[in-house]
Amino acid sequence: MVSLRSARRRDDDTVRFPLVLFLVSLGLGLAALYLDRPADRPEALSSFRANANDVLLPIFRVIDSPVRGLENVGPWWRRQFELADENRALRQEVAQLESWRDVARSLQETNARYRDALNLQGPVAGDRITAWTVADQSSDFVRSRLLGAGRLHGVRPGYPVVNVYGLIGRTVDVGERSTRVILLTDFNSRIAVMADRSNARALLVGDNSDFPRLEYLGRAPNLQPGDRIVTSGDDNVMPRGLPVGEAVQDRDGRWRVALFSRAEPVDLVWIWPFNPVAGPEAAPGAGVEDPPEALALAAEDDAQPDAAAGGDETGAEPPAAPEGDG
Repeated sequence: MVSLRSARRRDDDTVRFPLVLFLVSLGLGLAALYLDRPADRPEALSSFRANANDVLLPIFRVIDSPVRGLENVGPWWRRQFELADENRALRQEVAQLESWRDVARSLQETNARYRDALNLQGPVAGDRITAWTVADQSSDFVRSRLLGAGRLHGVRPGYPVVNVYGLIGRTVDVGERSTRVILLTDFNSRIAVMADRSNARALLVGDNSDFPRLEYLGRAPNLQPGDRIVTSGDDNVMPRGLPVGEAVQDRDGRWRVALFSRAEPVDLVWIWPFNPVAGPEAAPGAGVEDPPEALALAAEDDAQPDAAAGGDETGAEPPAAPEGDG
């Protein structure tokens, strides 16, 4: 009996959750969910919530600042370690670049001496013309760009156009203030190129894809994947040495070029003035008829060897020269 009474007393001492309070809480929760919808929310409740937010906003800011600062302590220190490692790597890269700079200066001086000794004259390029891409006029059959520079800025047809990565094409239609550039990937683009490693010659042919083909390589071309492709200047259309891309092979084993200029969108470009080497027919005075005086002198020059070698018209031999007295 004592144990039963003690158990009943313990049950009476515990806190019981009345059923009525549970139903009231459930009703309030459902009402709150229903009123939380913006379409069903009363205007008074919306105004009350807005005013409450205005009042509690400074308190939330004061409470949130230390919490947010503690949350950012770990990422901040992690970023500091990353910056220290990046700074160390950049210092090593700068040291390597400084050594390569000294090598480049030495090679540049040696190259200048060789040019002076051999009397080599490279292609002369004028000051570059800076232009922005105004419109992309590419389609399924045409790959071109419209630039905001024209004849008033010194642009002429046939000038090469490059960006910070390499050659992108050449100018074709030049107006007073605008120029259309045909890209290397266009179907009508044909440029003579070569491999920088082996000097293997080829023709870069566009086919409206992102990787133009290398044609006329020969049966056993000295070409490897990753070879740097530059302009050869053999076509007298582009100067020699402009960077184009890297040699790659497609699934069919055909050689193509991954253009350097495809790394970024074509926005800011430079137009390099290039004057091709004039042919012999373009020399001054070529094609002009010779004057009569020049024709007469040429006829006399042609007759003098015949008279000296063959004698007169009768066929008599010329008299022998008198012998000396010894």
